[in-house]
Amino acid sequence: MNAHVRPADPKRLIKGATGDWEIVIGLEIHAQVTSNAKLFSGSSTAFGGEPNAHVSLVDAAMPGMLPVINEECVRQAVRTGLGLNAAINKRSVFDRKNYFYPDLPQGYQISQFKHPIVGEGEIAVDLSPTEQISVGIERLHLEQDAGKSMHDQHPTMSFVDLNRSGVALMEIVSRPDLRSADEAKAYVSKLRTILRYIGSCDGDMEKGNLRADVNVSVRKPGAPLGTRCEIKNVNSIRFIGQAIEVEARRQIGIIEDGGTIDQETRLYDPAKGETRSLRSKEEAHDYRYFPDPDLLPLEFDDAFIAELKAHLPELPDAKKERFISQYGLSPYDASVLVAEREQADYFEAVAKGRDGKAAANWVINELFGRLNKEGKDVVASPVSAAQLGGLVDLIGESVISGKIAKDLFEILWTEGGDPREIVETRGMKQVTDTGAIEKAVDEIIAANPDKVEQVKLKPTMLGWFVGQAMKASGGKANPQALNEILKKKLGIE
Repeated sequence: MNAHVRPADPKRLIKGATGDWEIVIGLEIHAQVTSNAKLFSGSSTAFGGEPNAHVSLVDAAMPGMLPVINEECVRQAVRTGLGLNAAINKRSVFDRKNYFYPDLPQGYQISQFKHPIVGEGEIAVDLSPTEQISVGIERLHLEQDAGKSMHDQHPTMSFVDLNRSGVALMEIVSRPDLRSADEAKAYVSKLRTILRYIGSCDGDMEKGNLRADVNVSVRKPGAPLGTRCEIKNVNSIRFIGQAIEVEARRQIGIIEDGGTIDQETRLYDPAKGETRSLRSKEEAHDYRYFPDPDLLPLEFDDAFIAELKAHLPELPDAKKERFISQYGLSPYDASVLVAEREQADYFEAVAKGRDGKAAANWVINELFGRLNKEGKDVVASPVSAAQLGGLVDLIGESVISGKIAKDLFEILWTEGGDPREIVETRGMKQVTDTGAIEKAVDEIIAANPDKVEQVKLKPTMLGWFVGQAMKASGGKANPQALNEILKKKLGIE
């Protein structure tokens, strides 16, 4: 089904003064390709160098310098296309996109226009554990990044840093299939996850390595597509959501007041919570594309694609399905675990040879909960997968209870060490010796005859006895054994 004819979903509509409105969103994602060198030169792509430290004569557009394609960037684009279930075009053409800007030394950008390296594909996006949408990919093409104009270094002049000039970008263009800010955010998150699994882009939005141009239009449900505005260079998932909400409301307000939407390019200002006009369609560039005469068409064969496909990692959707079937996880838990490749790898190391559900429970609730609280990711976890696996083993063997396990987790987090040794040396084992538990229970029953009478009338009072016996054992009594002994002694079925 072509999704821009997707029926309007009442949950996604925005209420206006004249009734309901539907937002239609398409995204152009610019993802910096993971490679050591630029798209057409051998200069470094490392982030954070001194201004103009990573600039070759090609990047600076010195006369007579010729671009040479970086094969690794081509491989990364094809691998990404395969990860997006997209058609790989065995012949593609580089074009010159002509415009004049201080940070574009050649006076043109080398991009791909009519013949991109990757054609149509699609991504499955989970909106909730029970709701999924399919988002069409129109194309993916390779192009070079521009440099950066710096306006805050001098009172009267602007400086230009060409370190980014010529860095390889993949532009991934979606169809106008998204219908809300939440859908757009979920789509960008999923796309970012796929890119990071493949290793073709690190997805670091703070460094500008993944940024979005967001196309937004509004219409009455079932009406033809409205006039769209493009919001340029949004560099966080949260801001993408905010920009869509703000822009949709702006457009609805104009139309409801009797105005019309001008097709234009806008910028989102997070500080003011508004979009503002950058340039109108009338001023927009005619880029005068033509094939770049310095570069031959890019051609490769089936064997090249097959070799790249054979070495792709297991991608998030496949991994999620496997986690559900192999470990018996819920779709929700599986999707949390596969959101980052490192998280999935950590979980698998904990779950190997153990109860998958117990492992998932500890990884998601205790470990991820604590990591989030302290602003760390799983790579920086103070508790290793081997340590957490050891803790899960001790619970499974009834050496410790769930309550003791939380104390043990705290020790592992702050001090480290071997879980089994810690439990031995600190006397943290739960008491499974029924004799010792019985003795404690007998003492509590003897000391509380009134409570014994009450519990026979009101069996829910058993919890009071459990609490007392736990206190007496320093929290180490095996809860199962304790419950059984108490029920027997108190005559409760």
